[in-house]
Amino acid sequence: MKLFVGGLPTTLDEVDLKEMFELYGEVASAIVVKDKVSGKSKGFGFLDMPNDQEAKEAMDLLDGASIFGKKIGVKLQEEQPPKPRDTGAYSTAAPRPNRPPTRRRIF
Repeated sequence: MKLFVGGLPTTLDEVDLKEMFELYGEVASAIVVKDKVSGKSKGFGFLDMPNDQEAKEAMDLLDGASIFGKKIGVKLQEEQPPKPRDTGAYSTAAPRPNRPPTRRRIF
């Protein structure tokens, strides 16, 4: 079961997040989302717990818990619809079929 964890302190990393949830069961993976430029935590992350019963127990017990003075929220991760394919820079129109460019006479 995939879980979303929000309201994480910026000092918390993947190891801390995984260890916190391993108290309630097996954790297959833990990810804390970080800013690309600064490398600091954005304050949320994702977990994958193979056992649904253990995941529900962890979600019930840790939702609203206080970690380093911050109240965290734990809920089921919502599946995101696939993103539309990029059709090019600044384009919102449908892609044009591949055809050779037409040549205009300059003179």
